[in-house]
Amino acid sequence: MNQKKGSDSQSPVPDTQSRQPLHDVQQLHDPRNIPINKVGVKDISYPVVVMDKNRKFQQTVARINMYVDLPHHFKGTHMSRFVELLNAHREEIALDKLETILGEMKKKLGASSAHLEMEFPYFIEKRAPVSKAKGLMEYTCEFNASLAESFDFVLGIRIPVTSLCPCSKELSQYGAHNQRSIITIRVRYREFVWIEDLVAQVEECGSSPVYSLLKRVDEKFVTERAYENPKFVEDIVREVTQRLLAMDNITWFSVEAENFESIHKHSAYAAIERDKRRSEVRG
Repeated sequence: MNQKKGSDSQSPVPDTQSRQPLHDVQQLHDPRNIPINKVGVKDISYPVVVMDKNRKFQQTVARINMYVDLPHHFKGTHMSRFVELLNAHREEIALDKLETILGEMKKKLGASSAHLEMEFPYFIEKRAPVSKAKGLMEYTCEFNASLAESFDFVLGIRIPVTSLCPCSKELSQYGAHNQRSIITIRVRYREFVWIEDLVAQVEECGSSPVYSLLKRVDEKFVTERAYENPKFVEDIVREVTQRLLAMDNITWFSVEAENFESIHKHSAYAAIERDKRRSEVRG
């Protein structure tokens, strides 16, 4: 049967939402009187640009965390605004823009402090020690930036090396156990410092650097070099510390080393932290 013209059997549902104000629940009062140090979003995958010593710029993809503080009287923060800020700066998520982005986070979210953390792969072309064959080595890097009354920035790099056990070499009639180790450094500095320069300094503190491409002559070289250059995990962090202390541009640093033991179930670990600004004040 044909439906009669003018029938209201399929009349549209009233758009009541558009007529009623949408309440800003996050801005409601919270009675518990407990401020929150950091609240925000984590693990956003986003393209970024990093300065490259040899190629000027390097494009990569970072995992980004963004936080602000929240006063005790607000129920919550506006999570969507963090992503809006990233999208607004999509062409300029780079080191020299971080302070600007943090300032906008504070303003847009009504906060007194803002924090942005980035972790990303960074690639450096590296030649094998004998054959000079080229390969790309990946290093995991971190930018940790915050803005309260002043801007603070920490650069972090995880650097793989080979370590050979001095004790094993001393005890064994032939051979010695070795393993891959990860050296993690974090630094504050006065003037810009290249990732490549820090990597070059730190790699020399293991028994041998690690390479992405090795020919047979290179394997012989790095194996023998490691054997003639045994290092405890304690040796590694002390040698890195010596090098960072000698760099006047570095004002604060932390260094960690973890040896993923080849004959033990556990790892060996050591860490050192130094604030060179304190010694400058005392001096």
